[in-house]
Amino acid sequence: MTPRIVLGAVALAALVAAGCGKEEARVGAATGQKEALERAKKGTFGTQVNALENAKGVQAGMDRKAQEAIEKAEQGAK
Repeated sequence: MTPRIVLGAVALAALVAAGCGKEEARVGAATGQKEALERAKKGTFGTQVNALENAKGVQAGMDRKAQEAIEKAEQGAK
């Protein structure tokens, strides 16, 4: 084999290897988090993950009601 053929084969192998090792980002961070949450809900700790999500919803509702009560009390004090 001539050095040119060997060099060409090595260069081609390097290009193929470099292209195979890279995987482009398929999703953004927010989408990845949503997908991970959905997988977690179906996994081993699905019950706990669902309970945590429900608790977050309850907390958000309580915060909203508390803020409304504060605003109503402030309006009544004026």
